[in-house]
Amino acid sequence: MEDLEIRAATADDLPAIVAMLADDPLGAQRESPDDLQPYAAAFARLVDDPHQHLVVAERDGRVVGTLQLTIIPGLSRRGSTRSIIEGVRVHGDERGNGLGGRLIEWAVEESRRQDCQLVQLTSDATRTDAHRFYERLGFIASHVGFKLQL
Repeated sequence: MEDLEIRAATADDLPAIVAMLADDPLGAQRESPDDLQPYAAAFARLVDDPHQHLVVAERDGRVVGTLQLTIIPGLSRRGSTRSIIEGVRVHGDERGNGLGGRLIEWAVEESRRQDCQLVQLTSDATRTDAHRFYERLGFIASHVGFKLQL
């Protein structure tokens, strides 16, 4: 993993990021890699927000992983700041070699650096392999999540 660089994503990384987001049964239903315009607009909002950290893992000039880390100041838990990890994806050719763990390790360390007291994430109920992965990394399935599609 020494040849791996985790860095801030750039607009040039969008095709690779969106391809990874679409590369599973759930993502294939909700992502549109052939139309990058909505992703470019979202990327512009992300880079303007200092609480958003969209990163890629790059090896030999190729984007092989990504995640988004959001920092949220709050009042609950005695004024704690928390972070949320979203959109964790590893290129199909790279799965199973520790890259996902490296990305999560980066996110946890960045959360500490940002003085967060809690790191949280959600995972679709059908992603049982991902649940085991997060539990191996020390995350606890402690809450029930709800979403409202708008």
